[in-house]
Amino acid sequence: MASETQSEHSPQQGSAEAAAHVTSAHEILKSLQGEIGKHPEIGEAITKLEMALNVLAVNTGGLL
Repeated sequence: MASETQSEHSPQQGSAEAAAHVTSAHEILKSLQGEIGKHPEIGEAITKLEMALNVLAVNTGGLL
């Protein structure tokens, strides 16, 4: 049963899916920042998303 679950959803697929969500959130925040101007909390959230994308890229060997 474990092999069925792994074949349906591999770690690489999960990483790619996570990266897509993080990228989407990053784009939304950048757009919001453009609309309302600079705000420290939005800037911090963008930085954290960029860091998360970098970690995912390293963990997947750049196969995002």
